[in-house]
Order: sequence, then structure tokens, then C-alpha cells
Amino acid sequence: MRARAKTRARQEEILKLLKQAGRAMVEDLAERLDTTPQTIRKDLTALADDNQIIRFHGGATLASGTEYAGFDVRKEIMRDEKDAIGAAVAELIPNHTNVILNGGTTTMAAARHLAHHVGLNVVVDSVNIANVLRVFPGVQVIVPAGSVRGVDGAIMGAATVDFIRKFRADISVVGAAAMGRDGDLVDYDLEESAVSSAIMHSARNVILALDSSKFGSFAPVSFGALRYVDTLVTDRQFDPAMKALAQREDVGFIVSE
Repeated sequence: MRARAKTRARQEEILKLLKQAGRAMVEDLAERLDTTPQTIRKDLTALADDNQIIRFHGGATLASGTEYAGFDVRKEIMRDEKDAIGAAVAELIPNHTNVILNGGTTTMAAARHLAHHVGLNVVVDSVNIANVLRVFPGVQVIVPAGSVRGVDGAIMGAATVDFIRKFRADISVVGAAAMGRDGDLVDYDLEESAVSSAIMHSARNVILALDSSKFGSFAPVSFGALRYVDTLVTDRQFDPAMKALAQREDVGFIVSE
């Protein structure tokens, strides 16, 4: 019983550290918790089996959807996968295009890969992403009116939704906190979800940028569904059920490299 309690306490500490940093390496955790790498690997395997974390070679990340982590932490969750998804999304956006991006860590990754595009008009509901885009010479950044959320720079409110509804884009790129196995797209915040819904309905072509850990996860507010998406971009760790769902909904399915 004592050994079990010690294991549980250590795993709780691992989760606490991942919630603070987003990701961690086995060797660092072993040193931090004064135990062996082998013990940490067993702990990570148990936490992964319980769907609380995601393993990668040499470490782990917090599983998306376990809770609404801060923006800086969320940037580190599936960081490499999000960057690859962002690059794949950017390849789908032609030059001389009107684009809307919703605020999120995966859409921020897509924004970073627009550095060499030209003739883009980009509406973005995030001051953080606007700050990434503003230095790109080929991108004109448009920020809607609204209230800025301090924790992550998201722009929200009725004025934001009204502005986006009046804008007509060629492409919208949206992320989500999670996607249910029925294709329901969900988030944690009612106001943020209203903005994302408006973004989806204001473009002729909708790209969903979603890392694989978010499939089958949960969040309380629905803002759309996969059937309203034209293309889903994810990473190589995707659940085959995600691809099957996309095929049933006649949604393009792209796996980032």
C-alpha cells in the first residue's frame, strides 16, 4: 500500500510539472523527482494509458483537453506536431488571399509559416497572433474590435462576432480545444466559441487544424461540426477513426510531415 501511494504521489507530481511546462523529458523528470529513468518511463506509460498524457520518444506532453491550460503551456503541448500542422496549413493558403484565423496555438503555428506569402489580408482574433504576423511584409493584419482576454490575448465579444460576420474570406483556419468522435467541434469558453463559429461561416473554404491528441477529447461548448469543414489537417499520430470520420463527412484529410 505504501509503494502504491508513493507511485500515485509521484505521478501526480509529474502531471503537475507537465501542467506547468506542457512537456518534459524523462531524464529531467528523473532528476527532478530523484528516481530512475526506468521508474519515470513506467509512470509515463501508466499516465498515457489513462489518457492523461501523450508519450513521445524521450518524454511526454500533457494531453490536450485534460484541462484548460494557460496559453504558454498549451504552446508546448504537441509542439512539434503543431508546427508540422502549421506548415501544412500554410501550404494550402495561396498568395493574394483573404484569410481568417481564430486564436489558438495551432493556428499560431500556421501563422508563423506565412512569412513568405504575399498579398494576404488576414483577420485574426488574437493580439498574440497579430503580433506574429505584423512583421511579415506580404501580410496585412486586420484585428476586429472587442475585448482582449488577458491570459492569452484572444479578442472576444459581440463587436468581434459582428465584425467577422461582415468579412468575407477565401479561407478560414480554425482550431478547437477538442473534436468529439461524432465530429462535434468544442471549446471551453462561450464567447470564444461564438467567434470561432462566425469565422467558420464567413469563409468559402474552412481548414481545421487539429493535433491528434484532441480527437475524442471533451470541452463543454460546441461551435461547429466537422461536416462544415473542407479540409482537416492533423499529425501522423492520428487515430484511424478520425480519418474514417473525415471520409464519411467528405472532408479532405491531410497528414502533416
